[in-house]
Amino acid sequence: MSTLKPNKVLRKKVTRRRVLIGLGTTAGVLVVGVPLALNAGRPALVEYVVENGTGPQEAPFNPDLWFEVTASGITFYVPKMEMGQGIHTALAQIAAEELEVKPEQLTVKQADTARGYAGGTMFTFGSNSVNALYTPLREAAATLRELLREEAARQLGVPAKNLTAAGGQFFIAGRRDTLSYGKVVAGKQGEWTLPDKPARLKARKDFKRIGKAMPRVDFRDKVLGLSSYGYDARVDGMLYGAVARPPRYGATLAGASAGAASAQPGVVKVVIDLKANFAGVVADSRTRARNAVKKLDLRWEGGTNVNQAEIEAQVRAGAGVVVRRRGNVGAALKQGTRIEAEYSTPLVAHAHLEPLAALAQVAPGKNGKIEVWTATQYPQKVMDDIHAALGKDREILLHPTQLGGGFGRKAGQTAAVEAARLSAATGTPVHVGWTREEDLQQAFFRPPSHHILRGSVSSSGRILGVEQFTASGDIIWPASMPEFVKDTIGFDPGGVLGLFMPYDIPAYHVTNRREALPVPTGFWRGLGVFPNTFAVESFADELAHAAKMDPLEFRLNNLPDTENGQRLRAVLEQAAKRAGWRTPPPAGRARGIACGLDVNTASAQVAEVSVENGQVRVHRMSVAVDPGMVINPQGAKMQAEGSVVMGLSSTLHEVLTVKDGMVESANFDTYPLLTLRETPQIDVDLLESGDTPYGMGEPIIGPVGAAVANAVFALTGKRLRELPLRL
Repeated sequence: MSTLKPNKVLRKKVTRRRVLIGLGTTAGVLVVGVPLALNAGRPALVEYVVENGTGPQEAPFNPDLWFEVTASGITFYVPKMEMGQGIHTALAQIAAEELEVKPEQLTVKQADTARGYAGGTMFTFGSNSVNALYTPLREAAATLRELLREEAARQLGVPAKNLTAAGGQFFIAGRRDTLSYGKVVAGKQGEWTLPDKPARLKARKDFKRIGKAMPRVDFRDKVLGLSSYGYDARVDGMLYGAVARPPRYGATLAGASAGAASAQPGVVKVVIDLKANFAGVVADSRTRARNAVKKLDLRWEGGTNVNQAEIEAQVRAGAGVVVRRRGNVGAALKQGTRIEAEYSTPLVAHAHLEPLAALAQVAPGKNGKIEVWTATQYPQKVMDDIHAALGKDREILLHPTQLGGGFGRKAGQTAAVEAARLSAATGTPVHVGWTREEDLQQAFFRPPSHHILRGSVSSSGRILGVEQFTASGDIIWPASMPEFVKDTIGFDPGGVLGLFMPYDIPAYHVTNRREALPVPTGFWRGLGVFPNTFAVESFADELAHAAKMDPLEFRLNNLPDTENGQRLRAVLEQAAKRAGWRTPPPAGRARGIACGLDVNTASAQVAEVSVENGQVRVHRMSVAVDPGMVINPQGAKMQAEGSVVMGLSSTLHEVLTVKDGMVESANFDTYPLLTLRETPQIDVDLLESGDTPYGMGEPIIGPVGAAVANAVFALTGKRLRELPLRL
């Protein structure tokens, strides 16, 4: 039986926001070539990063990569990883729309790295999965539909225009019989030939699937416990591995021996590689491997002994590089009513449900094939790391599993490299699953931030000028990137997201300070959007108070007359309407408002809070979001709700402190999260403003902290400028 196998691959470049992990080389070339021009051009570069992202994403157009059509149905291979955000469902809707099939007629499968997707397509982060793949996926599906139509016409001996596609089959004008897609493929003789151009896409008015609520394609498997995660990966004959961890960040393994580990029950092998800073144990059970690691004789040297006070002293806004410059701020701050405020956010963890986990099977020999099953957001990064560890000439087949949460932490997968090392040493498949303590202490974290803002407002409530200083650690820049390169560029692309006030400010000056911290920092949901928006939207509220204006009216009064200004106006007014902003709140409560713009998605939120026994209690969050175009309203609302819950947890509870070179919290007893009892009513309204879908995974988290802090001020008169909020 034939399957669809076009005879060539076409690719197209789609410019969308993409968070690049391996940006060091490109940035290094940039710095070497134009070190002096950066001082003058840096604000424009920052603006480009914020508005357009850091580079193009390669999106495959070839239908053969996406689909497999047989007599039994259509399989849709998805290059994006599912970690609870519903991306497989949204992409299945897009595919079904142009294929003219019902979504339930598609068998949705996660693509592995042998499928043929480019490394620039197979990742999940940056809130760009839908907006980057929306057009190329539609083009691939529409092209497949038309290839099938032309072949069906040939087989039936009728003009293609006489065939109507619906429900995975072709209806023939003037006849009662139909021809299914599967039968078309089964009857095909010879090769399929792709056209030079993609097929014409449907008009939005003709959509049947896009824009409609649809049950998740993974719902049944999750309810029945059939979904496979990194921790679930199993093959016959596998063993379990555990790895020694440094007692402080940056410490290296100066000496190691098996000690008493080899004699522990169930131990198969002790693996030590001082050059790679690696010591681990392979055993016949996970518990025995973990117990044996404790018996290794290890000597650690170097690293940091930094404490919390030193980190706080290091992350202080002030001198840095200018990332936005407009008007004469000095003159503006001498007019009207002037205020100044400082804000700070702490080091926090990802706290995803599933710790790092991976299974690796390394074939014998210098060039033996490697097969990996792991929960990762970026398979190419995992393969690059394994190549660096075991040799670049090895063939690697990586099977991405579902993720039990990620939020940026699983952009790579350290456990996969560890499992591969242990498998190579033993000649057997090895599974490594981190403990919660390892996952919390040996990770990288959202960096702390510090902000100083000075501003002035006129008697009519117009912002005259704002001077803003901010400091934070690295988010996107890899540790391997030379410090002189980072310092010359002067800003981390992730750190400037959410940094700028979205208002019409005649004089606006922003200085950024990136700090090389002694603790590991990196990706966290929204990158810099949450801490930065907390600062700028709290300050917007303080400006409103100084102007003696209602916080909503103040924001509306200062929005620019631009497309994004109008979109922010719409979400602000809708969130306020949903919350009953212009009506008195229930007794003992108050409301606060905040807004933000990220990855072209506009959002606004109103928090309704009370104070109970000295603790802030959030009762209701009213959310309005304009993501351009909505693919699945149900999925989009769930994404917004998830962002609000994670944002509230960070606003009310989460903080990591460092002692003697290591974060102190090792589990959820000392790192509490928002509980179900604390979770408020969350109302989400979706507004649409175009034919392009933008991001939903991260932008909504931005305004959460500021909305709650502003509500606390409205209730108590106390301005809380540090997270988590403490009265």
